[in-house]
Amino acid sequence: MEIKKLNQNKDILKQREQSKLDGGKDRINFQHSKGKLTAKERIDLLLDDNSFTEIDAFVVHRCNYFGMEHNRIPGDGVITGYGSINGRLVYIYAHDFTVFGGTVAEMFAKKIGKIMDLALKNKVPIIGLNDSGGARIQEGITALEGCAEIFYRNVRCSGVVPQITAIVGPCAGAASYSPAITDFIFQVKNIGSLFITGPDVVKAAIGEETTIEKLGGWEIHGKKSGLSHFVEEDEVECYKNIRKLLSYLPQNNQEKPCKINAGDKRSRLSKGLNSIIPEDHKKPYDMKKIIEIVLDKSSFFEVHELWAMSIICGFGRLDGYSVGIVANQPQFYSGAIDNSAAIKASRFIRFCDCFNIPIITFVDVPGFLPGTQQESSGIIRNGAKLLYAFCEATVPRMTVVTRKAYGGAHIVMNSKNLFADLNFAWPSAEFAVMGPEGAMNILYKKEMKNAIDPKSQKELFIQEYKDNFASPYVAAEMGFVDEVIEPNETRIKLICGLESLQNKDVVNEKRKHGNIPL
Repeated sequence: MEIKKLNQNKDILKQREQSKLDGGKDRINFQHSKGKLTAKERIDLLLDDNSFTEIDAFVVHRCNYFGMEHNRIPGDGVITGYGSINGRLVYIYAHDFTVFGGTVAEMFAKKIGKIMDLALKNKVPIIGLNDSGGARIQEGITALEGCAEIFYRNVRCSGVVPQITAIVGPCAGAASYSPAITDFIFQVKNIGSLFITGPDVVKAAIGEETTIEKLGGWEIHGKKSGLSHFVEEDEVECYKNIRKLLSYLPQNNQEKPCKINAGDKRSRLSKGLNSIIPEDHKKPYDMKKIIEIVLDKSSFFEVHELWAMSIICGFGRLDGYSVGIVANQPQFYSGAIDNSAAIKASRFIRFCDCFNIPIITFVDVPGFLPGTQQESSGIIRNGAKLLYAFCEATVPRMTVVTRKAYGGAHIVMNSKNLFADLNFAWPSAEFAVMGPEGAMNILYKKEMKNAIDPKSQKELFIQEYKDNFASPYVAAEMGFVDEVIEPNETRIKLICGLESLQNKDVVNEKRKHGNIPL
């Protein structure tokens, strides 16, 4: 009996040692030569020290074609398990490019499916580190079915537990759809790429000469498509920022984010804000400066920084509370909302609402971006998404209007009539169907024709319109603004408002789900 137990122990140790070899030293060296870490190195770098527990290390594929029956490697190209980040449990999987190019196959997918099921049962975030050549060709439809099972679980987990993906290598073909369903994508420059069809297939299909970078590099998805929420310089920065992102989020949709001591004074005045708005209402300014001054020091963490830059989205803290920020950026299109900006903000708002993160909106918006290109690209439908997202959100919602709040764009930026909880306005705020100059040309058209001194008369009419119609005090008199505040008071007012809304409890009408205008 003792001999048998000893042999069994040796077998376990042998299997464990074999599972640690990945695809072998040559393939590991090749991975490093490409500037990439191995799957195990990535997990160790991301998680708390010595916290990782691997699941299914001995799993191998069941394919008996194309010589695969002679090439069974423990783990089958993906490492799965659980560990902690800042002491909080997470489930994780990491594609192992040194084994079959990290390709998705039957057993590979079953391993990922198992930890996704565990994450859903235990209400814990899921992190995927993607470095994959796509579906494993040798397994045919079995590989595709494996991909489908992962996608199905992505959807079931959506809005229940946070899902985060890091693109740290190629993510090709069917494998690219899973990241697209997750909540946030981190893409590492020069090594991370996402694309449906590679350069060779593109050339064969339509004759176009291209490269992986042009198809799915960081500039494509970080700046143009908006698929990637964060673009990172290297893997070290990537994992550092995944850890940072998680600090703003709860474990699941039934919890609130943890309150963290940010080391900032609750009663601090927002110094410098009283003079930040230019006297000329046509001149731009940087809305990020306002956000950074109002929030706890160094707490703003921007999402989609390089895409749809006329609107700002990100996480921050107010007196330690986690909040989501949505703000117009006057430095781009004067803060006008275009198609991409509407989509960007809508998705972010819905994420915050899923995970009980209050939303604060800073408004300086002259309208929706005009033009045939915007209309033909669906600005009405996409603007409706933003409207829908705010109307649907049941988390605490507060709005600060710093300057322009014009037309339909004013409405969709969390206005009082969308049942925002608290709406503040600075003295520089302007509420109107359109800008004063445009309104003056319509309302005073006859008077301007007969004006002796058109220039001075125009200035007089514009001022009259601002005083009688666009003034924040007029909006406050009608209850559309809860309070007109000094800019320097903004931080204090928002903190007090946030505390007053901590027990907000709104339940939407019973339904299977709404039909957002996708």
